[in-house]
Amino acid sequence: MNYFSSDFKLGILGGGQLGKMLLADTRKFDIQTYVLDPSAEAPSRMACNKFFQGSLMDFDTVYNFGKQVDVLTFEIELVNLEALEKLEAEGIKVYPSPATLRGIQNKGRQKAFYKDNNIPTSNFRLFENLKTLVLNCLEGKIPLPFVWKSTEFGYDGNGVKVVRSVVDLENLPDVECIAEDMVPFKNELAVIVVRNPKGDIKTYPVVEMEFHPEANQVEYVICPARIDDAVAVKARAIALEVSEKFNHVGLLAVEMFQTEDDQILVNEVAPRPHNSGHYSIEASYTSQFENHLRAILDLPLGNTDSKVAGIMVNLVGAEGFSGDVVYENIEKILAIDGVTPHIYGKRETRPFRKMGHVTIVDEDIVKARKIAEEVKGLIRVVSSIR
Repeated sequence: MNYFSSDFKLGILGGGQLGKMLLADTRKFDIQTYVLDPSAEAPSRMACNKFFQGSLMDFDTVYNFGKQVDVLTFEIELVNLEALEKLEAEGIKVYPSPATLRGIQNKGRQKAFYKDNNIPTSNFRLFENLKTLVLNCLEGKIPLPFVWKSTEFGYDGNGVKVVRSVVDLENLPDVECIAEDMVPFKNELAVIVVRNPKGDIKTYPVVEMEFHPEANQVEYVICPARIDDAVAVKARAIALEVSEKFNHVGLLAVEMFQTEDDQILVNEVAPRPHNSGHYSIEASYTSQFENHLRAILDLPLGNTDSKVAGIMVNLVGAEGFSGDVVYENIEKILAIDGVTPHIYGKRETRPFRKMGHVTIVDEDIVKARKIAEEVKGLIRVVSSIR
């Protein structure tokens, strides 16, 4: 199929910042793109050929959108699976496949998949609702502390909470959930895997993630991770195994824990471009977004090696500010060598909302990390009113 400067149409479910960054590469290759998103002000709207507003969870909306394109992908997992399955049955190429997505979309099924396939992960228990979990806690059947996760609809720190006492379960939604053992770990790591339908597969270098202590969001992504080579080799091997077991096509972000004794445990995965791969736009020979595109079109995969060390700083809304966004001191960070801001195009900020990111590249990872700290201290995402 001729993808370039032709009648070929690529459909993207979800029009957030991930879609917007993916569209930079579709525009580079002159690929026609259709985007579906619930918001009339979705960041991707400015960069696609045709934009459609509608629910990603509505069967008819997703099905009718998908019938207009040749290949369908997504930048968010919360989409109508039944519509994707019908589209695939009718000949539309859907990547990653609905079968892959079905195993990942629900975190209970995802954790069970790891256990069934002997992929190292933390111990967990599944509960049909919060009430059952609370009862088990009161009866002393669940050791404290543990990590509570909603099995569906979690994102960016939502749907996840560390539970240190039964009181911490108050005001959580009464939904299907899992209780995971707390893992004593040295580092939180991630590996991006890219795989095409032919089965060609590559991994990006292992990255290290530093999290905000309150928001449970990534503050810094550091590439390469500051870990022993043997640990990095093990992490990449496990990520490859996870990808092949899921039979995924496109990008798969595999988030992991490095334990105190240097074991690797898989935390969870995301079958799409991911926050942990944003550094690759500036630091890698081929960005995660270009490689996702190459993979779903069954083209040769690009070089995943890094040209330089890269650190990504998330830009999130400052506490106490909601309303029309203002980026304070952006001109100051632009004056620093190796610093590139990415603004996602969301007009309104609110506390901890992802509004953009900044990439810092340098030959020296230590220097890059110091600059990242400087950038973090300078730029603020606020609003004109508190």
